[in-house]
Amino acid sequence: MSDGKRRFLDNPRNVRWIIRALYGLCLLLVAAEFVVHRHIEHPFETLFGFHALYGLVACVILVLAARELRKLVMRREDHYDD
Repeated sequence: MSDGKRRFLDNPRNVRWIIRALYGLCLLLVAAEFVVHRHIEHPFETLFGFHALYGLVACVILVLAARELRKLVMRREDHYDD
């Protein structure tokens, strides 16, 4: 965007604030592990931080799968120019 206006995320101070807020939210959710009673289905769900680890592994698998899928669906840059 070259209209000369500064956006919210153009200011590094705002970006640092958002990152710190996300870190705080993560800490709050980890602290909730001690307070919230979970209805577990499997014994491995009793591990501390299981759901966070599960989410991390799922995201990594999605990124790796997307990298491989990109090779399948990739077209030439001038594909639609013909």
